[in-house]
Amino acid sequence: MTFDRLAARARVLPPIVADLLVVTVVGVLTTADAAVNEPGYRQADALTWVLLVVSLAALVCRRRWPVPVVCVTGAACAGWALHGHIGELLNLPVIVALYTVAVLGDRRRTLWTGVIAATVSGAVALKVGRDVVNPQGLPVLELVWPLVPLLLGEVVRTRRELLTEYAARAARAEEDREREAARRVRQELARVAREIHDILAHTVSAMTVQAGVALDALDAAPEVSRQAMTQVRASGKEAVRELRATLSVLRATESTAPAPRLGQLDELVAGVEAGGVRVSLRRETGGAGLPAVVEATAYRIVQEALTNVVKHSAARHAAVSVTRDATRVTVEVVDDGPPAPPPAVPPADRGFGLIGMRERAVAVGGDVTYGPVPGGGFRVRAELPTEGAAP
Repeated sequence: MTFDRLAARARVLPPIVADLLVVTVVGVLTTADAAVNEPGYRQADALTWVLLVVSLAALVCRRRWPVPVVCVTGAACAGWALHGHIGELLNLPVIVALYTVAVLGDRRRTLWTGVIAATVSGAVALKVGRDVVNPQGLPVLELVWPLVPLLLGEVVRTRRELLTEYAARAARAEEDREREAARRVRQELARVAREIHDILAHTVSAMTVQAGVALDALDAAPEVSRQAMTQVRASGKEAVRELRATLSVLRATESTAPAPRLGQLDELVAGVEAGGVRVSLRRETGGAGLPAVVEATAYRIVQEALTNVVKHSAARHAAVSVTRDATRVTVEVVDDGPPAPPPAVPPADRGFGLIGMRERAVAVGGDVTYGPVPGGGFRVRAELPTEGAAP
């Protein structure tokens, strides 16, 4: 079993249980060393056992008061040495205390503790060396040994801090991934909502106008009524086809329906004209093909603008212009509606179309401006860049 697994199991224990286990192990080893001293030196007496009991009792509180525990165990260790009791494991309590100071503290406290502990240990070694014929250990070694548990504790604490930081970074990265996934879901839902709005708003508006024409001409001009109803049926089928292609995204399936292209503007204009609004179309995009996303965006903007003409403008004529230069495609739709604003529309029907047009344009790096035309009418103008868009 590795040290990391042992440490992990030890951390599962309650702190008081772990401290008592540490005290028990240290007590067994230190007691065995204190019971038998080297020949020629003072053997264990009452002072030896008092210092041992005080050291072990102090270790129980090492987590709560690490620095005072170092002072107590260090004083006991120095007392043994000055009393003439020499042993290999008598400094084990202060070693554990020094380790605790480093592992539960910070680098500055560890540094100051190391300086003081090394100084005291060296002074005790010099004092013992003058009082005995055969001094135990060199002063240099006595200066160094207190630094070993401090260094070990510093390494363990630094490693724990790094693991904590790595865990925090991983948690932040996971939160960022979740936020990004949620943002993409919202973005996709907004895109689907725009698609559904464009399809339904345009088609239903055109079908409503065409149904009105059919109803008005039902008795006086049956042929006109029949043509209008035929157009209503064709518009309904087209709307169903586009809705199925759009809703397939929500079913997590890949749509096989092609995105609308500028070549379909003739059909779009024909549907609007069937509702009684004359539309002039000017399309100058050159011979080279445009990126699919730009064509789809331009088509949807024209579609929504013409839908607004049919629903809100009371106009009889609209002009659609789609032109291209070296870096962008310009889409403009102007109607000849009256200068006075039309009657207010319900809140549910107002605003989403213009917002959707702007969102579509911004998604491809472009922009949309719109507003009334002096003297009457309304203009929608979009500029869509052709560079950097996916073909």
